[in-house]
Amino acid sequence: MILATIESARLASANPWCRRGLQQALLAAATACLLAGCVSTPLPDLRVDLPAQWRQAGINTTLTDTARPAPAPESREWWKAFGDPKLDALVDEALAANLDIGQVQARLRAARALHAHADAPLRPNLHFRTSDPIDPDASASFLLAGFDSTWELGLFGRSEAIHRLSRADLDSAHADVRVVQVSVTAEVAREWVELRSAQQREELLVAIRDARHTQFEKLQQRRQLGLATPQVAAQAGAALAQSEAALAEPRIATQSAAQALAVLLGRSEPDPDWLHVGELPRLGDWRMTAAPADLLRTRPDIAHDQAAVLHAAGELGIARADRYPSIAIGGSIVWSTSEIEARPTNTNSIAALGPMIDIPLFDWGMRKAQADAKGDLLQAAALAYRKTVLTAVAEVETVLGALEQQRLREQANSQAWQALDEVSRHSRQRRQLGLASALDIAAADVDRDQAGLQLLDARSARAFDYIALGKSLGGASMIAAEPAATSAITGHDR
Repeated sequence: MILATIESARLASANPWCRRGLQQALLAAATACLLAGCVSTPLPDLRVDLPAQWRQAGINTTLTDTARPAPAPESREWWKAFGDPKLDALVDEALAANLDIGQVQARLRAARALHAHADAPLRPNLHFRTSDPIDPDASASFLLAGFDSTWELGLFGRSEAIHRLSRADLDSAHADVRVVQVSVTAEVAREWVELRSAQQREELLVAIRDARHTQFEKLQQRRQLGLATPQVAAQAGAALAQSEAALAEPRIATQSAAQALAVLLGRSEPDPDWLHVGELPRLGDWRMTAAPADLLRTRPDIAHDQAAVLHAAGELGIARADRYPSIAIGGSIVWSTSEIEARPTNTNSIAALGPMIDIPLFDWGMRKAQADAKGDLLQAAALAYRKTVLTAVAEVETVLGALEQQRLREQANSQAWQALDEVSRHSRQRRQLGLASALDIAAADVDRDQAGLQLLDARSARAFDYIALGKSLGGASMIAAEPAATSAITGHDR
């Protein structure tokens, strides 16, 4: 370490050699500053080759270049496509009261507070210190008091790297908040759909059980009259028992979904109103005609991996800066006075000011190895980012295809249910005309309600796939948006 020292202002003015040494040291420090300004760690190219458009479900929206992230669109209320005010209220409450969201928001506030002082290590510091050294022969002790200050110049890319690390931590905290918000929103919608679906399944299964009970009673009467075999009556009894046992599944699902909703909303117990039977949230004739072009700017996992790349670049910048001399400006003013007058002394002072240069010599090879290792970690972070992008595209494509197939499935099941409902109504009309029996009506009702179960499953599956699509799109709007002006990833450095 090199330190240019002036014992006092008076001594410096009287000694021209001391002044010349100080001037040379400051000149050397200024030269090093100019040279260090050229050192910077470039960020990797994050562009990923993507399909020109979405292939599934006839979606023709062009995907956005991942190397140009931009703020997510404001409209994210994809769950409102269900047209369910109760679901809207549940989502709003969850976003305000969910405990996981509260945790990540607290961490975001902490990251913001630290980011506001990211350049603190590069600012001058000032300390006041005291000590009481003793002469080796124990003949006197002294009281030393004074100020000392150092100013790390942040050369050779160190300043840029420190700001990158801070910005990466802040971006990661933002992404974490969005990850949890998207997840909680999707979970609330899914549990609400599951709750309503279970209630509807229970109603249909109760109707099937009642129809099975009618069949069993009529067949028992026919068996007593010798018009039906015991085997047929026994089969009707088994079907009745099975329909009764099937009621357990939707009742368990209802309670489970209600408890899960309570946890998501930060409540200690479910709302009793949830247990009242309600309609299943439905998409109706909703069809996706366009997917958000800014998928890769809305998915929080992509934003999180992008922050990881920036963080790795910051660590590489620090490691590279450690290979060069560390240059700072240091100064101190110290006063000394004797505490034991074993020998006469006066109060003296000394001042020091000059550059402080720490040059790596014997450990330079280790520092170079650390920089090489950080470079490999930066490459790994860039590869992880690209994989996340490709995974996101594949996930959306898969969900888009599944959603379209579920729409076709729901449409076919709806047609089947309508046909069987028509059969049930005709059976009742024939019964009034004496052309059909109660057994015929019960059988027609069972067929209709079983078709209703299949239709309910199709609608629930479609709703679940729609929720999965909302999550895979990072909570983005389901309405196509015009591509916005974007900035490169280097914008995060600012």
